[in-house]
Amino acid sequence: MDRKNIFNGIMAVLIFTGIASVVASASETELTVYNQNLGLVKEKRVIKLEEGLNKIEFTDVSAQIDPVSVHFKSLTAPDKCFILEQSFEYDLVNRQKLLQKYIGKEIEIERRLGEEGKIKELIKGSLLSITDGITVKVGDKIILNPEGEISLSKLPEGLILKPTLSWLIQNEKPGEHDTEVTYLTGGISWLADYVIVLDKDDSKIDLNGWVTIDNKSGAVYKDAKLKLIAGDVNRVEPAPMRVGVMAAMKYSEEDKAFEEKTFFEYHMYTLQRRATINDNETKQIEFVKAGSINVKKLYMYRGFIPQYWFTEYSRSNKDYGAQCSNKVFVNVEFVNSKENNLGIPLPKGKIRVYKKDIDESLEFIGEDAVEHTPKDESIRVYLGNAFDIVGERTQKDFKYVSAKTIEETFQIKLRNHKEEPVEVTVTEQLYRWSSWKILNNSLPYEKKDSKTIEFKVKVDKNSETVLDYTVRYWWD
Repeated sequence: MDRKNIFNGIMAVLIFTGIASVVASASETELTVYNQNLGLVKEKRVIKLEEGLNKIEFTDVSAQIDPVSVHFKSLTAPDKCFILEQSFEYDLVNRQKLLQKYIGKEIEIERRLGEEGKIKELIKGSLLSITDGITVKVGDKIILNPEGEISLSKLPEGLILKPTLSWLIQNEKPGEHDTEVTYLTGGISWLADYVIVLDKDDSKIDLNGWVTIDNKSGAVYKDAKLKLIAGDVNRVEPAPMRVGVMAAMKYSEEDKAFEEKTFFEYHMYTLQRRATINDNETKQIEFVKAGSINVKKLYMYRGFIPQYWFTEYSRSNKDYGAQCSNKVFVNVEFVNSKENNLGIPLPKGKIRVYKKDIDESLEFIGEDAVEHTPKDESIRVYLGNAFDIVGERTQKDFKYVSAKTIEETFQIKLRNHKEEPVEVTVTEQLYRWSSWKILNNSLPYEKKDSKTIEFKVKVDKNSETVLDYTVRYWWD
């Protein structure tokens, strides 16, 4: 069965007695995309309206439009043209729906017989079922899955070719109207993707940032003015959702990409040219490029593995806090400042990090997700675990000083198997109770918050450094 010919003979007929019917096509489009699977579409269209009632078919809208968000305005005569009724028609034509509408009705099946299919045979019958193929009654016979091309006489009522806003408009000024339509849609979002290349000394990076727009809204936005909003916009109720192609675009230094500005409590990025965003397309546009950014490589050890939330058991049980990990995390950190060759608000996204080998080829060394980062703030990227640095955390002592006071001693060993010295930041979480005091510590510490302390531990090459500390907890 040739599916291309299923729609042969179909004609869409619009009947609206006594009311002018017009199809409005877009002349100018503006698209604002948010981080939250949300888009704001603004379209300007020229519509010719008669005096009185007009039926308008506003086609080529998103299949995931939020109908209650639609705002229509006549720019030509705003006080003389307004909508009386609006409906959103989205029951689109497909094979299954077409055949479903024809159950119990007559269809035609054209079969080709003889050598090379030169003989044509036309069968007319009533469609009984479309389950597991089609079942057709022809005269007194029931035919299961007959071969041939199916022809239907017309488009069944209720099915449309494109998502359509249907309006009943009252107009007092006949002629052409410049109109503006605004609506929200789901199915479209954007995020930032960053590529970092780390130099051989792990001291500087080159950064490229790409805007990645994912459009699954069911509409094409042709030659649109494109804006992107970075920030967490509150929504009472998300737009309804229903259950590609990569177009990578890169520009030279002299080409304008995005212009950034503060917009309310968010940041807006406006593309300095028009762009077409096709349906089922993932499009990338470069928006930031910077080189020679100073970066620090950080080793971090968090040996404590929390096993419980706070309970009476957790603050008094000896085994609480005894579980430990030997993994040492590797991070790179840089400041998003003008002095560090950056200094622009960076929207949230994924950072992929590469490093050059001795043959100048790039090798992937890790990736992480980052949140929205204002200028002059630091960005820390977790890359993985160090191979040649090992941590070991042991609970050496636990005792009751009184009924409501306990003391606990830990020993942390850091072993460095590298050929150069390293510094490891050791983070300890003091979970047992809010009242605590460090009684003894072999290395200096810094109190980060009410339950966190940090030690900066230097470990020589091919050696081990031992850290000991004792903490006292008490409660009323």
